[in-house]
Amino acid sequence: MTDFPFDIVGFDLDGTLLDTSADLLAATNHALALVDRPTLAPDRIRTMIGGGAKNMLKQGLEESGGYDEEVMRRAYPALLEFYGENLSHGTVTFAGLTEALDDLQTRGVKLAIVTNKFERFATRLVREVGIDHRFACVIGGDTMGRGNAKPSAAPIHEMIARCGGGRAAFVGDSIYDIMAAKNAGIPNIAVSFGFLMQPVAELDADAVVDGYDELVPTLIRLGDSLSATSSTNASPA
Repeated sequence: MTDFPFDIVGFDLDGTLLDTSADLLAATNHALALVDRPTLAPDRIRTMIGGGAKNMLKQGLEESGGYDEEVMRRAYPALLEFYGENLSHGTVTFAGLTEALDDLQTRGVKLAIVTNKFERFATRLVREVGIDHRFACVIGGDTMGRGNAKPSAAPIHEMIARCGGGRAAFVGDSIYDIMAAKNAGIPNIAVSFGFLMQPVAELDADAVVDGYDELVPTLIRLGDSLSATSSTNASPA
């Protein structure tokens, strides 16, 4: 199958490809307990994920008694150490992911990951979950250097370069994902089942899917829509 509108489809990791909430909750609560803070309920962590581990812990501290820089300095290394040792104990893929990735790969699409998780954690996690062989590259929040994580366009541009160039789209669950894609000038799709920090409609994505069974048809419709818009806007010969 070569008649597909995109050569590359990139994905966020946490809340898009994988439900990592159980392991991130365990790591955050471990760090909070070490600094004598109350732990978080399972439903609270989901809205704190997306901006990286430090931002997640910052929100956890704010909610459990107030942010304090000294407390952060003690808690953050503990969170990273614990998470690094317990990356995939409770992490699972979202329903329908395997079938969607199979479909895209059958169509010759290159797949990639762009996440704000540290690269060393992201690469280990996808390997431990058993999906690393599917992706041409994994770009983490620290891969492009300080200040170049999503919503910067830099990791999206790097994703496209590492995949050999071509038409790309990006799939994610947070404002960081959608803004990174918009900043890079590529189409974007939001998943409604991820770690949403606000109603999915407020992300202003080009399209929304409620499950992975909708992804490939939505990419096709999005590509057709972009082609039609391009034809309409084309200058007459």
